[in-house]
Amino acid sequence: MGNHKSKESSGGNNLPRRGFVKTIASGSIGAAVLSTAAGHIVVGAERSEVAATAPAKKVLMKVGCQTGGTTDRNLQLKARHGVFNIDGGMPNYIPGKGWDLEDSLRKREACEKYGIALDAYHLPLTSAGIDNVIIPNIMLGKSPERDREIEQVQQMIMVAAKTGVKLLNYNTTILPVLRTGKTIDPKRGNARYSTWVYEEAVKRNEPLTKAGIVTADDMFERIKYLIDRIVPVAEEYKVHLGNHIADPPTHVGYRGITRWTSPDVFAAMKRFAALSNSPYHGFNFCIGSIAEGLKDPKTEILPIIKYFGDRKQIFNIHLRNIKGGWDNFQEVYPDNGDMDFYAVLKALRDVGYQHMVMPDHVPTHEDPESHEQAFTFCYGYIKAMLQAIAGGA
Repeated sequence: MGNHKSKESSGGNNLPRRGFVKTIASGSIGAAVLSTAAGHIVVGAERSEVAATAPAKKVLMKVGCQTGGTTDRNLQLKARHGVFNIDGGMPNYIPGKGWDLEDSLRKREACEKYGIALDAYHLPLTSAGIDNVIIPNIMLGKSPERDREIEQVQQMIMVAAKTGVKLLNYNTTILPVLRTGKTIDPKRGNARYSTWVYEEAVKRNEPLTKAGIVTADDMFERIKYLIDRIVPVAEEYKVHLGNHIADPPTHVGYRGITRWTSPDVFAAMKRFAALSNSPYHGFNFCIGSIAEGLKDPKTEILPIIKYFGDRKQIFNIHLRNIKGGWDNFQEVYPDNGDMDFYAVLKALRDVGYQHMVMPDHVPTHEDPESHEQAFTFCYGYIKAMLQAIAGGA
C-alpha cells in the first residue's frame, strides 16, 4: 500500500487539468482547495484519497535489547524471538586500564554465530549511582582521580571501535534509580509494577550521599569536563556516545543532589545537547525516564522526540511505558501505560530514526521466568508495532 500510486499521481488523470479547474470555477465542487506536495489540486472529499495513496515513510529502526549478555543461551533466546541487534553489556574490565579487547572480540564472534549484530556497549557509568560504579570519581568531580578514569573511558571507546561497536551508552548520575515500592495489578496476572511516589520517599528522610550537596550547575560542570575529553576520541573512532538521563527526574536538592534533568527535563536535555556540537554526542533516549519528568507524558513526549530526532541526537531508544508522570508513576507493560506507542514510534519514523528500539524495565511477577516472559512479550509488541507503522500513514 505504501508504494501504490493512483492514476492521478502517476500522471494519468481521466479529467484534463483545464477541465478540472473549470469545474471548480463553476462551483460544482463546493469545497476548499488544497495543494499537495506533488503540486496537484485536491478538493473536499478527495483529501482522504490522497492521504490513503501517499507513500508511507520508510521504517528504518529495528527491535533491540540490552539484557542477558552474549551467552549462547541468551543469544539463542534473542534469535528465536527475532531480535538481531543488541547492546552486549560490556567486555571484561581490567582495573586501571579499561576493557579487554580479546574478550570484546569474542563477544562479537558469539553474536555473529546467530546472525546478531553487536551494536552497542554500556560504559561503566551506570544508573546504579556512585556507590555502585567502577569509576565513581567522574561524577564526584574529584581530580586527578577523574582524569585517570577518563583515560580508561577513552580506551574503552577504542576497544569498541576495534570490535565494530558503534554506540556506547552511559549515565551521568550520582543517585541511583529511585523507586519507593511495587504496585500489584490483579488485572494483569498480579504483575508487579515498580513505583515512585515522591511524597513517600521524602517521609523516609534518607541521608545525603557521600557526594554531599551537588547543584545542577555542579553536575553540568562535571559532565562537560567528561564530554570535552571523550567526544574528540569518539569522533576519531566514529563511535556514538548516548547519555541516558537520570531515572526519574525529581525535585531540586533531593538527598542533597539536584539531578541535571530536574525540574524541567526538556530544557535540561537541550542544555546537555548543547555541550557539544559533535554528531557523536547525543542520547540513549529513554522514553520512560523522560516521561517520568512530565505532567502529561502522552502529549509532551512527542515534541521532545521531534526536537532531538530532527537534530539526529537520538542514538538508541528505551521503549518503556508508565502510568502517571512527575512525582508519581508506575512502570507498566508497553500496551497499558498512558503513552500511545503507536504515535511514539510514528514520531520516531517521521524523524528518520534508524537505530534500535528496545525494552527497558519490565514488570515482574511470581513466576521464576517472569523476567524473560515480559521481555519476550515486549519484543513481539515492538516488532508488531514497527510492521504496523511501516504499512500505515
